Amino acid sequence: MEKFQALKPLYDEWNAQINVISRKDMDAFFERHVLHSLGVAKVQPFLPGASILDVGTGGGFPGIPLAVLFPETQFLLVDSIGKKIKVVDAVAEALELQNVRTLHGRAESVKEKFDFVVSRAVTQMPDFYRWVKGKFKKEHLHERENGILYLKGGDLRAELAPFGKERCKVFQLTHFFNEPFFETKAVVWLKGH
Repeated sequence: MEKFQALKPLYDEWNAQINVISRKDMDAFFERHVLHSLGVAKVQPFLPGASILDVGTGGGFPGIPLAVLFPETQFLLVDSIGKKIKVVDAVAEALELQNVRTLHGRAESVKEKFDFVVSRAVTQMPDFYRWVKGKFKKEHLHERENGILYLKGGDLRAELAPFGKERCKVFQLTHFFNEPFFETKAVVWLKGH
């Protein structure tokens, strides 16, 4: 809880220097960033020893809140914008998160394999899948098969149609959170193999 409470002052301080979160979103920081990120954990809690890739992490979402919640899970947070990775590094260091690594670069350049890839709506799912295809471990630790856990809003039917119902499942965040912000938000699980 202390680490979660420390997040807002840290992001307030960094946001004053580098605009990583829109000013209006800072007013609803916990709801729109922390709680939204933790929606992934409602769908898939991570086991100790699991490895997670956060693509397009921006200021560290969903990776930082998930790393706080799952200290025995390893996270690699990737973003192509260097100043955002600088903020993520500083926040991870201030919170003493030993389970967070960062990479300033593109998802395609990551050579490791992971249990899950997480992200917050960086692009349409077909494009995103192309970026992370082949980055999943074959054997899985969790009951749910390794794959993508994608925070996304709106009508997803057309975007997910190419993958078929057996490879993909949508979890509405209104099942977990009552706030109006979550009415159109979901976590999409897409099987990695």
